[in-house]
Amino acid sequence: MERRTIAEVMTPAVVRVGPGTPFKEITALLAEHHISGLPVTDPDGRVVGVISETDLSTRQARLYQGIRTGRGRFRMPWRSRAERAADAKARGLTARELMSAPPVTVHPGDSLVAAARTMEQHRIERLPVVDTAGRLVGIVTRRDLLRIFLRPDEEIRDEVVHDVLGRTLWLAPSAVRVTVEDGVVTLEGRLERRSKIPFAVGLTRQVDGVVAVVDRLGWRIDDTGTRPPQAVP
Repeated sequence: MERRTIAEVMTPAVVRVGPGTPFKEITALLAEHHISGLPVTDPDGRVVGVISETDLSTRQARLYQGIRTGRGRFRMPWRSRAERAADAKARGLTARELMSAPPVTVHPGDSLVAAARTMEQHRIERLPVVDTAGRLVGIVTRRDLLRIFLRPDEEIRDEVVHDVLGRTLWLAPSAVRVTVEDGVVTLEGRLERRSKIPFAVGLTRQVDGVVAVVDRLGWRIDDTGTRPPQAVP
């Protein structure tokens, strides 16, 4: 069963800036290219950070708050480390001072599922794609990952029937009836052993483009029972 990789959906031409790029130029690039964030790279092309619209808007909000409260320099001894770091970013004028670092990155060969989990874990909208040396080769966004759900139903069904049920689980074509509608896969039929049902459902759920799986599978032999525990001498 083949899994689609980030290399298949990423954008190879990436708008980027260097650490010394000024605030105004960064905002102009975001507006010009209609993007909400971009990576920061060093002279060798390695990703050293990421700047998002959130970073810029947070800077402006905290700067305005400091002006309103008369604390333009944001120096208060009882503030936490995170608050002091945020205040320092609010005074930032270049990409180096505004970016979020270290950057969260992925590799071209990583799966789309892994990328989606990384985005969810770190609550971010984009991931720079880097090679083994950390050099920028592309960028992938949540929108790119959602493209797998545009996969045709018939293509999804073929993979479930031939790769999941046939080649992986060695089930006869007549054992399971597979239908796909709007990415929702329905499995109907009767398997020889009950223990194979979770594998059939789980592997089907992992097929790219599958939105959900409806399990209507029965079994002839229930082999899922556990033996009673034996006494330990």
